[in-house]
Amino acid sequence: MNFGNQTLVNELFFTGFPQSLHMRILLFIGFLLIYIMTMLGNSFLICTVILSPPLHTAMYYFLCNLSFIDLFYSSTSVPKVLFDVFSKQRRISVTGCLTQVYFGLIVGSTECVLLAVMAYDRYIAICFPLYYTVIMSWRTCKYITIIMWSGNIIINVVPPILKPYVFCRGNQVNHFACEILVLLELMCGDISFYKLTIFIGSLFVLFFPFVFIVLSYICIIISVLKINSADGRSKAFSTCASHLTVVCMLYGTNMTTYMGQGKKYSTDIKYISIIYGVISIIYGVVTPVLNPFIYSLRNNEVKTAFRKILTRYSASRSL
Repeated sequence: MNFGNQTLVNELFFTGFPQSLHMRILLFIGFLLIYIMTMLGNSFLICTVILSPPLHTAMYYFLCNLSFIDLFYSSTSVPKVLFDVFSKQRRISVTGCLTQVYFGLIVGSTECVLLAVMAYDRYIAICFPLYYTVIMSWRTCKYITIIMWSGNIIINVVPPILKPYVFCRGNQVNHFACEILVLLELMCGDISFYKLTIFIGSLFVLFFPFVFIVLSYICIIISVLKINSADGRSKAFSTCASHLTVVCMLYGTNMTTYMGQGKKYSTDIKYISIIYGVISIIYGVVTPVLNPFIYSLRNNEVKTAFRKILTRYSASRSL
């Protein structure tokens, strides 16, 4: 591939950090606290589900998958951000940057699809409770997991294999981490292929799953309204409230970013740096730390299971 007299870039430098020392200190403290809470919260949820046999159901299996994704997602960028806050150069190799991009896209898109799977799980549990264990069997969960992960790996890895990312339009990344839409400004040649693949990928991991979630909840609401007991309706809605909260945060920010990418982003680098920086913090840093607290603090079964674990631990210590 020939790019004329353009010089290929081997290293990239992040320029999205604030210049003020006080702002960088606040950024470091905030990101560090959020990252620690993300690790502890999601680890707590995973351990609670694993150690509690009553929680060994499809719903909590997918919830464990969500916590694992959040652990991995935060770890792809936050440690590097913490390291770079007080660094002078804030450099990263092109290979390291692309690795960060690939893992971020794969894990992030898998989380979006997983939320649609969790909506389907709630739909079956509420609308077809007698057939729930048959439909959502462990075999079904295993196949769903394999298809979900392999599908997102293919969607995010195949396009760069067909047309590898090459950078020759500068080495200044107007962000604090490697994000694909920001990197488009530095890629050589015509980037319409990359924009097209991002849009098509967004249809499969954002738009279609979101429509599926909306349809699932329409069916759930219709089914719940038919329940005569007020307590039954309240319990059914409460099991869905946590999931809807996460859906609104994750899909709202991701659809705004990836499905809204267009001419205004490609012609105004400063605009995309500010807007995309704020949005990426919401879905890349804030959402992973909120997920375990939303699902655990609003879930009586998780809280009950955790209290039983503490009781067993205290009893074993006393012996």
